[in-house]
Amino acid sequence: MIPTVLSVAGSDPSGGAGIQADLKTFSALGAYGAAVLTALTAQNTRGVTGVVPVSGEFVEKQLTTLFEDLDVHSVKTGMLGSPEVVDAVVKTVMRYRIRRLVVDPVMVATSGDRLVSEETAAAIRDRLLPLAAVITPNLPETAALLGWSDIQPEQMAEAGAMLRDLGASAVVVKGGHHEGPEAIDVLVDAEGAHELRGDRVPTKNTHGTGCTFASAIAVGLANGKPLIDAVADAKAYLTEALRAADSLHVGSGYGPVHHFHALWTGPRRAN
Repeated sequence: MIPTVLSVAGSDPSGGAGIQADLKTFSALGAYGAAVLTALTAQNTRGVTGVVPVSGEFVEKQLTTLFEDLDVHSVKTGMLGSPEVVDAVVKTVMRYRIRRLVVDPVMVATSGDRLVSEETAAAIRDRLLPLAAVITPNLPETAALLGWSDIQPEQMAEAGAMLRDLGASAVVVKGGHHEGPEAIDVLVDAEGAHELRGDRVPTKNTHGTGCTFASAIAVGLANGKPLIDAVADAKAYLTEALRAADSLHVGSGYGPVHHFHALWTGPRRAN
């Protein structure tokens, strides 16, 4: 049976992140992807120039309409731009008893700029995280959720445990913002802390890595994999997508990872 996986996130017209990256990941890993839009953005590989939010009421209508028809095996959330949108997701997850919920708490950009208001961040922390099977914050998002200034490598397990105390069943603290030859993530679950190590891929084309990673975990959970296996498989998939990213030649800024690296590679573009 092919699982159905739902993304609840914003749109990236450049195709590298958000709903577009999620749907590509679902398809590449053999799942059927569905999508509920929370925001429209004007962006490319160089940055975001505009955002038009979707109302919480219409997000809830999209969700309800889908769940009344589709058999959804897991849900992944990304950009949730307002407390009303967060509450729409919370209400629907509780109503339909969604257990395989992967929350990518999109709150802080790589530049350090906050992407959502303090009120929205509080809604994600206080109302959505307790419903999650796993949350996947990067280091700035982990710091923002805990009220810390930053996260050092030796603090990742402690930070994950503190986030888990907020109610999430498990936490993956992503270490991509640190330097070094390895990219180290830390999964904290009921059994304790688990380090997941992988090669750090030397590429600037990292747009959509967080979306892709969380979406790959959601596919693993939808297929019935234990969480630690779903996370490890997602990390391996993302690493290979990063290795192939430079072959895409998309845009002049920070390009996307290659979601379909296992299926096709394009010819090298002439300069």
